[in-house]
Amino acid sequence: MIAAIKPAGANTRGLLAYLYGPGRHDEHTDPHIVAGFAMLGMPDPGRDPDATLTQLAHHLDEPVRLRNSEFGKKITDHVWHCPVRAAPEDRLLSDAEWSEIAQRIVEAAGIALEGDDLACRWIAVRHADDHIHILATTVREDGRRPKLHDSGVRVGDACRQIEMDYGLRQLKKGDRTGTRQPTQGAMHKAERLGWEQTSREWLQDRIRAAIPHATTAEELLAYLEAGDVEVKPRRGPSGDLLGYAVGQPGDLNKDGEQIFHPGGKIAPDLSLPKLKARLESSAPEEHPTARRERPSTPWQQATEALDTFHVHLADASTGDSGDALAQAQITALGELIQATAEKAPSDLRVQLQVASKAFVRAQRSQIRSEDRAAHALRTAARDIANTATGPDGSALAALIAAMVWAAILAGRWHDAKGHAHQADAARQALQHLQAAADHALTPTLTELEARRPKDETRRTLASDVRAAIPEHADRILTDPGWPALATVLADAEARGHKPHQLLQEAAAQRELTTARQPARVLITRIQHTSRNPVRNRRAEAARLRTTTTAGAPVQQNRTPKHAATGSPTDKRQQPRR
Repeated sequence: MIAAIKPAGANTRGLLAYLYGPGRHDEHTDPHIVAGFAMLGMPDPGRDPDATLTQLAHHLDEPVRLRNSEFGKKITDHVWHCPVRAAPEDRLLSDAEWSEIAQRIVEAAGIALEGDDLACRWIAVRHADDHIHILATTVREDGRRPKLHDSGVRVGDACRQIEMDYGLRQLKKGDRTGTRQPTQGAMHKAERLGWEQTSREWLQDRIRAAIPHATTAEELLAYLEAGDVEVKPRRGPSGDLLGYAVGQPGDLNKDGEQIFHPGGKIAPDLSLPKLKARLESSAPEEHPTARRERPSTPWQQATEALDTFHVHLADASTGDSGDALAQAQITALGELIQATAEKAPSDLRVQLQVASKAFVRAQRSQIRSEDRAAHALRTAARDIANTATGPDGSALAALIAAMVWAAILAGRWHDAKGHAHQADAARQALQHLQAAADHALTPTLTELEARRPKDETRRTLASDVRAAIPEHADRILTDPGWPALATVLADAEARGHKPHQLLQEAAAQRELTTARQPARVLITRIQHTSRNPVRNRRAEAARLRTTTTAGAPVQQNRTPKHAATGSPTDKRQQPRR
């Protein structure tokens, strides 16, 4: 059940004309009052042929007229309007049930508390099977105005309880981090002008697409202004940026003037202070021994950054520590998906763009982000957004596969924290990321399968799989992608890597229980790892220790015990027979 409180109005008679009228498409049938502040003597134009809308409006407005006749400044924004709608699959509610629901809504909002004889005047009009409209005039009988601050939150909580009490579809409780739903007026305007989106939705997409291209708020506004967005900065006497508003070209008011929307009104996380915190956060200081040469391409850099993300989110989803770091990483993940969608080939772009849009809701929660913790991931997103060259197929496949696992972990973390809307958003994005990952890996699989190793080599590599990942070996070896994985392992061995060790590390970085096709998951992970030179284990251990103390915690990849002692599967001194 959804109760949508509308902006305050000034014309009681005009709203009644809509409620008792035929509707915009003749959808209103049998309008009548089902509840009100005082049913006795209430004129109901839907039931009494002698009653008029003007009489009913005067009846509701009486406290407003008395107040305006006694005090100086007149009240004009006195009309409170709240449609309450049941879900399409809900059962048909009776007038008596809608009456009880309306009374609970006005009590929760603060319009009319139970037992308060001096409360505001209100009515609930039903003109369709699935919803009612509550209209109230917000001046009490004693001339005071009701306390309506946070009424939307209280009404939402009341709706969740009503759903349980009446056996209706249960929606998830809001957390005040969602974007505003488009108004009917905004949607009608977009339709009239031939726009696919409302102005606010269009502006939100443009701002989010610009974030990976900027390192400061000033750069962000300049990037928007250089594009097709009208920008109106607000500056102090010193010239410092204090706020901003943006507008869609052609979005004009009745006087022909450009309409501007403040960033914080477009979405909660697009206000200037929050954008500055994301864009202008510096990197955590690293110990000199922790620095290492970055991978050669932005796509590989992003995959490396996601490795740290995976480790931290896997830890954070099981406890309360590091919540601010986890939220920052998830926010930056959304920027990385957006940047990747922008630069991906056309055959992958649509799925990635839909994933990016779905993931927006997962990027924000009530937990405040520690933005410095996501510097590496955010830098990778900026590098991708600003690169002039596209990715090679296998590098992009590895990155999207890493984003799939990141979305799974983000959903788990939100679930663990009770963030229902964000967890749903992560799962929606995951579906599109998985589709993109499958599509991105197809050419690589074709090439790898065409040069699969000989049967004897595959048998030896199968022994490595059984020794390294025994709990998933059967699924991997029966996966259609196994011949391609065998090629990847053989290529890695030729570069000096140990297949047994690569398999263990890949399985540790991405658990395989939830993987639909575990061989494909291992292909992308091992291809990414095996491109790097064989690592110096002592230096790597030192790097990981210093990274743990300087930034987000990172788990060490330990050499398996049997590998250190030189198991037969790891000794590759003798040539294969």
